[in-house]
Amino acid sequence: MSDDEGGGSLYVLSAVLLTPAQFPSMLGDDYPEACALLGVPPAADGYGLVLGQDEDGARWTVVVDDVSLVALAISSWDCGMDYDLSPDERSIVVSLAGWPLALSVAAPGIPEPHDPEQGADGTGRVPLSPPTADVWGPVQRRLGADQVAQQWAEWRERYESDGGRTVSHPGLTRALTEARAYEQTPPPPGRVRSAFAGEGARTLRVDGPGWSLVARTDDIAFVLLDEEPSEVIPVPRDGEADLPGLLEALNRVAVRPA
Repeated sequence: MSDDEGGGSLYVLSAVLLTPAQFPSMLGDDYPEACALLGVPPAADGYGLVLGQDEDGARWTVVVDDVSLVALAISSWDCGMDYDLSPDERSIVVSLAGWPLALSVAAPGIPEPHDPEQGADGTGRVPLSPPTADVWGPVQRRLGADQVAQQWAEWRERYESDGGRTVSHPGLTRALTEARAYEQTPPPPGRVRSAFAGEGARTLRVDGPGWSLVARTDDIAFVLLDEEPSEVIPVPRDGEADLPGLLEALNRVAVRPA
């Protein structure tokens, strides 16, 4: 495909969705925050983020509004099928220097991936870059919750091996209280997301100021806090938090993949 800045070719390496129900967690606690980071309005239908390199090897993230095309490409790649993702230039919303997430691949026959100079995309902003693992903060907390969701069985087994041990923490109480308030005051789109987990259950990913929660509607929950680096705090179903009721309420207000 061609980029909209210099008219040169972009060698597509990967793509991700940016929708209320599915967006890279490193970009924000919710969909509007993620869009704001990229400088695009929070369109109801969302966007696709196409990551690639130009002929000089520079990293670019192209935001397109053809969500269906990007979703089809991702599905094909996930199934091991080839798919030539070439969005129409009219679907390009903006081209941003850099990548917001790390890629382990590079386009063959061109220079190694590198960031363009600051301002090369016309925005004057520093190129996008993946988060670092050297610090703990909101980005790392959200990514940690994503990892727990992806490795649920492992974390559930670890909880059992610890004898169902729970941790009392004021930050945990605050997080659960704020999560419960989402039923009365719906949060921005994407703060509460629900995905299929099998056997009639849903996986919930919930974020708030300084905390992230991941749970299965038929099981326990885990909470991560900004003030507790790398700690994963379990929340049992039979505790004082009335977890089943909380998860049921959150699932009612959650956005879901189309």
